[in-house]
Amino acid sequence: MEREPNYITPAGYAALRTRYDTLFGQERPKLVEVISWAAGNGDRSENGDYIYGRKRLREIDRELGHLSRRMKAAKVIDPARTEDRARVRFGATVTIVDEEDAERVVTLVGVDEADATAGRISWHAPMARALKGAAVGDVRRVHLPGGDKEWEVLAIAYPEA
Repeated sequence: MEREPNYITPAGYAALRTRYDTLFGQERPKLVEVISWAAGNGDRSENGDYIYGRKRLREIDRELGHLSRRMKAAKVIDPARTEDRARVRFGATVTIVDEEDAERVVTLVGVDEADATAGRISWHAPMARALKGAAVGDVRRVHLPGGDKEWEVLAIAYPEA
């Protein structure tokens, strides 16, 4: 079974890279220094700085591994280079309206950069799957946990190059 690439925008990849660099270049070295200092203070079994530091170091190393795997699998797609701007594709910002005339603006982004509160939904989310390939004026039915809902595409925008 071949896994689908980790599609991501350039901004999303930059955010992953920044987080990795911050953890690896700043937080981890400071923490190693604190752990070394705490280890030199003697009894480690009741040394809070040492115990907490080792626990936090494991968390950082786990996150570094995760970020490394996500960046390695990443396929950066620049939505500004999308040729067919009349249809919803990865990176599109879409204005939609439901049956109650409630407007919503969503941007289809990679899994690692999704933030529903900011209007950035994962490329794999039910709404994004329903909107893929839609043009202005198309009505799409979205299968949600609360039941089906229909949305009409009002506008499609892509970032400028």
